Amino acid sequence: MDSRTGARLQMLAAAALFSTGGMAIKACQMTGWQVACFRSLFGALTLLVLIPGARRGWSRRTLLVGLAYAATLCLYVLSNKLTTAANTIFLQSTAPLYLLLISPLLLKEPIRPRELWFLAAMALGLSLFFWGRESPQATAPNPALGNVLAAVGGLTWALTVAGLRWLARTEGREGGSPAGAAAGAAVVGNLLVSGVCLPLALPVEGAAAADWLWVVYLGVLQIGLAYVFMTRSMRRVPALEGALLLLLEPVLNTLWTWLVHGEVPGTWSRLGALTILVATLAHTLVARRKEGGRYPSEAASSSES
Repeated sequence: MDSRTGARLQMLAAAALFSTGGMAIKACQMTGWQVACFRSLFGALTLLVLIPGARRGWSRRTLLVGLAYAATLCLYVLSNKLTTAANTIFLQSTAPLYLLLISPLLLKEPIRPRELWFLAAMALGLSLFFWGRESPQATAPNPALGNVLAAVGGLTWALTVAGLRWLARTEGREGGSPAGAAAGAAVVGNLLVSGVCLPLALPVEGAAAADWLWVVYLGVLQIGLAYVFMTRSMRRVPALEGALLLLLEPVLNTLWTWLVHGEVPGTWSRLGALTILVATLAHTLVARRKEGGRYPSEAASSSES
């Protein structure tokens, strides 16, 4: 197997592992605070073991980016406990909408005229999730609140992506390792979630062995190993191809929760998800054609959580 094929398979493996988050969070009978706490604890330990660069060079910048990532991780778990997994992941996938709006302020990257249609399409997709009233389900008891948390998660993920770009630029200028700095921010974010959520997670009563297996799976595989696969593959997979492969995550996420839990999003949510998916795909392809493949895959991906 050549290195490019192996990298593609690692990217697909990362998307597949990321996509199981909603299904696994709903399968675990622990509370949202408990899942967030222990998932991130195991995730941080896994990243520290598998990525040596994550153990070095932490700074104030690492902490700032880690804070945004911690908020994303926590909101992802809490929203999954309240609304459908599809709503959670597609609302988080609106991060490029916020990223385009905040980039002029944080990164000094102006909005280009051709991106206005993308902003409008993403805003439309976001609004459709809040159109009408979605009926509660056993795995989504409070979709209205869950949708709000997921939408805020889209904003915090955009701040995380912007922070990672800022961190990479700064590390590059100072002769550091951008990849190690990003991994360090991921570790810091997970440690922050574990520490902040711990008082709300205790005491842990009535948790079965299966529940602990789920949180170990979420931390070790769905966060840790998936992150390793993604970062290694991005070195050899072109940005466009990586962005398209990672679009499998929200699609598979919806599929797993339907197969395992019978969870089906509402009509307006399905329309919103389709709008976001098509807009992201079109924007990725147009950006590739206009910019010769320099489109950053992380802006098109929802794979943080």
